[in-house]
Formats: sequence, structure tokens, C-alpha cells
Amino acid sequence: MLLAEVVAASRDVASTRSRTEKVSRLAELLAGCDAAELEVVVAALCGSPRQGRIGVGWATARIDGSAGTPTLVVSDLDDLVEQLAAAGGAGVQATRRSLLETFGAAATEAEAEFTVRLLTGELRQGALAGVVEQAVASAEGIPIAVVRRASMLSGDLPVTAALARTGGRDALEAVQLRLGVAVSPMLASPGASAAGSVEDLGMCSVEWKLDGIRLQAHVHGDRVRLFTRNLNDVSDRFGGVVAELAGLDLPATVLDGEVIGVDDGGRPAAFQDTMADNVPHWLMAAHWFDVLHADGVDLLDAPLAERQDALDRFDGLRRIPGVRTGDPAVADGVLADSLAAGHEGVVVKDLASPYAAGRRGKAWRKVKPVHSLDLVVLGVEWGSGRRRGLLSNLHLGALGDGGEPVMVGKTFKGLTDELLAWQTEALLARETGRDGHIVWVRPELVVEIALDGAQRSTRYPGGVALRFARVRRYREDKDPAEADSLEAVRALLH
Repeated sequence: MLLAEVVAASRDVASTRSRTEKVSRLAELLAGCDAAELEVVVAALCGSPRQGRIGVGWATARIDGSAGTPTLVVSDLDDLVEQLAAAGGAGVQATRRSLLETFGAAATEAEAEFTVRLLTGELRQGALAGVVEQAVASAEGIPIAVVRRASMLSGDLPVTAALARTGGRDALEAVQLRLGVAVSPMLASPGASAAGSVEDLGMCSVEWKLDGIRLQAHVHGDRVRLFTRNLNDVSDRFGGVVAELAGLDLPATVLDGEVIGVDDGGRPAAFQDTMADNVPHWLMAAHWFDVLHADGVDLLDAPLAERQDALDRFDGLRRIPGVRTGDPAVADGVLADSLAAGHEGVVVKDLASPYAAGRRGKAWRKVKPVHSLDLVVLGVEWGSGRRRGLLSNLHLGALGDGGEPVMVGKTFKGLTDELLAWQTEALLARETGRDGHIVWVRPELVVEIALDGAQRSTRYPGGVALRFARVRRYREDKDPAEADSLEAVRALLH
């Protein structure tokens, strides 16, 4: 397949907001790939090479495409990345520049631009992993649920796509959870109230919502690995949690939970303190609320009630407090207890729900006294007065149907002097262009916004606007794909 075909598809996908059109266009492209090309193309469509980030920044990745006619094929791009990744030692930058210059001589201008954005992590074409998963399913004629599950368990969508091509549905259904390979966590949608969520769902587990870091533990005896919600290995960072789990002599187990900092009296620390690297490991407390695998048995498809029963059989694990109930009044009581203990609120979970890894559905609902949304920073305006010289007024986006962020409001409220200084530096490092007093940035940072609700508006593309929005904190533990959806904003309409 010509590289130009991939570039054209990327351009087409970026030009439409229709999820259906995106999936259709990508499926058409993938159907034309041979098995060897598929892994490379799927990785590129997800925004990075199949080799991952290779440490090539803007200073090095300058390619002047000078070819008039497209001749490069997909394997040429893959070979370039392999050689760039292999380059090392003295003179590595010169070696990489030589490789890029040779590639540029054979590339068209459009191919060169595409390659630079791919290498620097800026290939944002409105095709997040969920869209590409659907395209793989369509191209291979396999149900999306089968593709999604195999991708989640393998932790590698490009490899999943190649497996689908060579082995079909049977090969994907044979993929199992592997100890040591992180699984995308199940996510909760905003809920209006604890009582209302129980009324909607029936029998539920109503659990305290801790303001900490989501943690997934893969344990087998004294071997422990810990992963964050964005699948980063943080085993070295949380030595106290590792030691605690290693001392329990658990069978092969995958746990889902939250780690929080605590003060000397056992009260929860603020989120930013939990995120700090200098918190002593003995002041970190891990609490567990789910189990995905226990002693050789995958439990992802089991109902929550069964998974909780399996979790209860492990002695020594610190559980997140909660109750099983179908009574709305009891749910409100759990919420009150959580708030009194210094926590955020509750998560109300349908006891019949399986573990929908990587999905944000209605089976889990997070309830807080104050509405909050995790939104993507799209741009920012220069401040005035005492904020002159600082980037202040944030342009905020929620994820639309195609997975791309859609603007839903602005805010400059809630920013401390310290946060303004950090924000200015962080956003200027992500600048993509300017329009008067507005600085547009790569949509990489997620910020938690407190708000009183939403209202209908023709001012923003999503048709809604935030009411009395203010910044609570930046969520450095979250990727843009984990931001809240436009649907979640619309659910707050008055």
C-alpha cells in the first residue's frame, strides 16, 4: 500500500465530525492493507508508530518533502522508524537527521508532514482508539465487542488487528488476560444523585469515592506490578503498596483500586499531595474495590457481585468502604459517611454489571456534591491586569461522538498564582499557533472543572455551555481520551 493512501485517509477523517464516516473511511483503508502492513497502519491511525515513542522531537524531525509523485509504501515508513529507534551513541542526532533527509527526498510534502506529526506525537486526526477499533471490526467482519475485548486484554490494538486478519474471530476470542499486562480500567459516568442512581439501577454496590490515583495491581506471591489508569508502570513509585501486597502471598491476582495519601491521623490528603513524588511511601494507602482475575480464572465477564465475593476471600486486603443496597435512602447515607470522612462522594455500581474495561457506561455512576467534569484544554487567552504576561482564560472541550474534543466553554476562575505560572509554561510548550490574544495548544492536558451545571448555547459547537465553571486541578494522571463526553455535559442541562 502506498503511504499516500494512508495520508489521504487521515486527511479525510480529520475533515469530518461524523463517527460513522470516520469508521467507514478507515475500514476501507484497512481492508486494502495486507497482513504485514496492517499493524503499521493501525498504529499510525492511533497516533503513534507501532514501535512507540522513539525520542524524536521537533528539533530533529524536520522533513522537507520534495517528491512530486508518491512512491513511498507503508513499509518505508516502518523501516524509517525502526532505524531511528536503533540509532544511538555518539552522533545519534546526525544519524537521525541523515535518515530523515533521505526519507524526505522520496516523500511528497503531504507525506513529510504526516510523518513529522506521527514521530512527534501530534498526529491528531479525530480517530481515537475507539474509532479505529470499530474500523478494524468493520474491515475484518468481526463484532466490535470481540475486537474491543481482545485489544483490551492484549493491550495492543495494532497487534489485535493483525491477529484478526490472520486468525479471524476465533483467534481474538482466544486472547486472555495476562498477568503483567495492564488492562484499561472500567470508568464511571457522572450521576445526579446517589438515591437517583440506585432508583435507576436497582441492587447496587454504593462505595466511597476516594480522591486518589487509580491503581491496578498484578500480583503473584511476592511478584507485584502496579499500573495507573493510563497503563503506566508505577511499581517503583509505590514501594509501600508493593511491599504490602507481596506480604500477603496472593495467588495470581489482578486487583483494581485507588491509592491515596493520608496524614498522620489517617485522614485523606489532597489529590495534588497524593500525586507529589516526595510523599513518603508509608503515607500511601491502597484500597481495593474489584478483582479482574483470581487464581487462574478471568472474572471480567462475571457480575460485580461475584467479583466482590471473590475479593472478600482474600485476607488482608484493605477494601474501599461500601454497602450493597437497593434502598435510595441507604445510598444517601453512604454518601454522607464518605463526605464526613473527607472523601469526594460515592460511586454507585450495578451489581449485575460485568467489568467493561476501557468503557465509560451507565453501570457505574460517580456522585459528588458539586458537579465536576474532566475536560481537555484546547486553547488559552493571555491575561490582563495582574495576570498580564500569563496564560489565563482556558478554552475547554468535551469528547464528541468521534472522540475529538468539542469546545463547551471557557474559564479563568479558580487559578492560583502557582497554577497560573505552571499553566503558562505547560501550555506554551504545547503551542500550535496563535490568533490574536488566543494561544492554541495540542489537546494533551486534562483539567478538572467544577461547575453548577450546563445550559443550551449556540455559542459553542456542542450546543451547550458550562455554568459558573472554575478550575479545581489538572489531572496529570489522565489522558485526553479519558476526558468526559459531550453527552455528560448535556446531562447537566437545566
